[in-house]
Amino acid sequence: MSTWSTAKDLVRRRLYPAYEARMVRSLPPDKLPQHVGVMLDGNRRWAKAVGHDTAHGHRAGAANIEPLLDWCEEVGVEVVTLWLLSTDNLNRTAQELEPLLQIIEEAVATLAEQRRWRLHPVGALDLLPSGTAAKLKQAADDTRDVEGMLVNVAVGYGGRREIADAVRSLLTEHAARGTSLEELAQLIDVEHISDHLYTKGQPDPDLVIRTSGEQRLGGFLLWQSARSEFYFCEAYWPDFRRVDFLRAIRAYAQRERRYGS
Repeated sequence: MSTWSTAKDLVRRRLYPAYEARMVRSLPPDKLPQHVGVMLDGNRRWAKAVGHDTAHGHRAGAANIEPLLDWCEEVGVEVVTLWLLSTDNLNRTAQELEPLLQIIEEAVATLAEQRRWRLHPVGALDLLPSGTAAKLKQAADDTRDVEGMLVNVAVGYGGRREIADAVRSLLTEHAARGTSLEELAQLIDVEHISDHLYTKGQPDPDLVIRTSGEQRLGGFLLWQSARSEFYFCEAYWPDFRRVDFLRAIRAYAQRERRYGS
């Protein structure tokens, strides 16, 4: 490492903690998000940039999940939704998908073992390998009585699929009650569909963060994010730091929320 790089790293290590602490103190308690959704994007590109294989990037990304949850707790976030795998990702080659699923399983199991957070899988679990789905359900069962922050683990998740599943669940429920289509057409409204989403009973996300420089939702929480604020960060997910998170929270706190108007 060059002398300049060493000096720059030293300055960063000394100044950033003080800078971050000042940012935390300046955050207005009454303007902080209750629910934060995070699109953990850029693992593959990060791995390519550092000269490693894709699995290395996914492992580095998984290692950054626990620090993120610590940062969320620090500022009082109550619900976090982590998008780890989309339904589109399930079409990747077995060579990439199988190691990724294993990494996700291990990461979720590690979070569950700590019993600090209540884990809730969201997504089309029926599309996942049975072993993966079983481990996600087990993590939810093992943390069901934990009183900590609620963490939605979105695996095999797609916004369009979620809405389709919600409508299907709604129709099935009313069919069992004997409700006719004409009656249902008169009854159905936004709240009926919301009550059948994967995140039913939870507050909608106040803030959605996407890493890697991409400025699109890609199907993440399509229904729930209608009134969310968005923050796009250039850093790939494995490089996402506490200071990046605090900047996102600060940007959110400084906005005047218009709730879709």
